[in-house]
Amino acid sequence: MNLPDLLQLSGGYWSTCTLHAGVKLDIFTCLTDSAMTTPELARQLSADERGLGMLLHALTALELLHKEENTFRSTAFSATYLSKKSDSYMGHIIMHHHHLVEGWSRLDEAVLRGEPVRQRLSHEALERERESFLMGMFNLASLNAPRIASALELSGHRRMLDLAGGPGTYAIHFCLHNPDLTAVVYDLPTTRPFAEQTIRHFGLSERITFQAGDVLSDRFGTGYDLVWISHLLHSESPADSATVVAKAAESLADGGRLLIQEFILDNTKTAPLFPALFSLNMLLGTRAGQSYTQQELFALMNTAGLCEVSRLSLDLPNGAGVMTGTVCR
Repeated sequence: MNLPDLLQLSGGYWSTCTLHAGVKLDIFTCLTDSAMTTPELARQLSADERGLGMLLHALTALELLHKEENTFRSTAFSATYLSKKSDSYMGHIIMHHHHLVEGWSRLDEAVLRGEPVRQRLSHEALERERESFLMGMFNLASLNAPRIASALELSGHRRMLDLAGGPGTYAIHFCLHNPDLTAVVYDLPTTRPFAEQTIRHFGLSERITFQAGDVLSDRFGTGYDLVWISHLLHSESPADSATVVAKAAESLADGGRLLIQEFILDNTKTAPLFPALFSLNMLLGTRAGQSYTQQELFALMNTAGLCEVSRLSLDLPNGAGVMTGTVCR
């Protein structure tokens, strides 16, 4: 790293906050169908013209808006991913990132205390923040779920448990790719409306149901051919993660399969970068969560009595990986 890189790293949040403001104010939706001048958009948003003009010019500098004479409009890219009129809208995950900013500004405090400095978004957050979290997970999962579903051989699997499945994105795509598969999305009661709405949107209410429960204190049921755990364990301590994996294994029928997706660290815990940073995100928001190494995930699955444990050969972003193991009783 050189000095310019260091300074860019230090001030990189300026661009981040500019993007967040554009999404929070819904500027890209407003400018998707027609170009507008700053005064026109200011009236629509009840915004100050001077401040809005600065934001529009900054978003143009970030290549998220196009300016022609005195009017601004969304680019093809921002109209696709940042407009609520698009089926590919990614604003939920961006707003989730926005809600994390305040906590990240207190990272030093969390390190000194060893305790979270923000609410746990899946459990304690305000409704608006919880919606951004859950639908943000839908945004991210929608990128990976079709790729993972098409790469897995699930013939012979009939009954799936999507554990802590949020809005049910993986259950949806696994069922879309496997016509004989049915699924249960298991998550907190507050998740139910988001999950049922999403499942209904994909026309899968006949094949995917929702079960409310707590992954640590409640049972999941039995007789599943497949249990899918995606990005749950990093929210829990090693001991609680072991409990979840053991209970998941117990819910599988003989020969059933457990799949775990996580942001996986190498055994030095210094790479890849995203899982290393994500551990800090868990420090900020959970009492004992962390990113896990591949070796640690292997140990959790082996201790739960699974055999044929391995990591699937999938090229996923941000250091994500999928572990697989089979029940051998």
